[in-house]
Amino acid sequence: MLTKLNKISSEVHFTNKWWDYMIDEYTYPTSEIGEYHYVRTTGSTMVIPRVGDKFIMTRQYRYLNSDVSLEFPGGGIKKDLSPEQNALEELEEESGYKTDNLIKLGIFNPFNGVTDEICNIFLADGLIKTFAKPEPSEEFEIVELTFNEINIKIERGELWDGMSLAAWSLYCFSNYNPIREI
Repeated sequence: MLTKLNKISSEVHFTNKWWDYMIDEYTYPTSEIGEYHYVRTTGSTMVIPRVGDKFIMTRQYRYLNSDVSLEFPGGGIKKDLSPEQNALEELEEESGYKTDNLIKLGIFNPFNGVTDEICNIFLADGLIKTFAKPEPSEEFEIVELTFNEINIKIERGELWDGMSLAAWSLYCFSNYNPIREI
């Protein structure tokens, strides 16, 4: 059986509106004291918007990679919102679509050695076109791709965002993918 590490203390070293930088002290299985540095979040959501045989993605500049990234709409869960409410807000904010048909596909942790974040993945069908409402720090290009075009972009390394790749995997293996082959 794997040994559970016992937390001794937990301290916030930096905070912003998206996450807290934490340092915990804990006991190793050998009884020595260790430190664990990590990012604590409220979680996140990602939406796979589907219109007929097309999927809506966004292209945006990512500062840390100094590159443009192709992604599904998503973001950190805002205070006082459920994952479903947050997903609907992110969908409209980033893609300019809204829906009443949101289906939860699953969850994952994007970087379990560095963050406690749980990302909730949703499929959005029955989309209604509105207007994108990006935050002041965001700029998006909307991209419509078929199932095969997304897979080709993954094969070519043109879709490299880890959260979008994980979301796509959950969709591909879900019962909501009409061309699922297992």
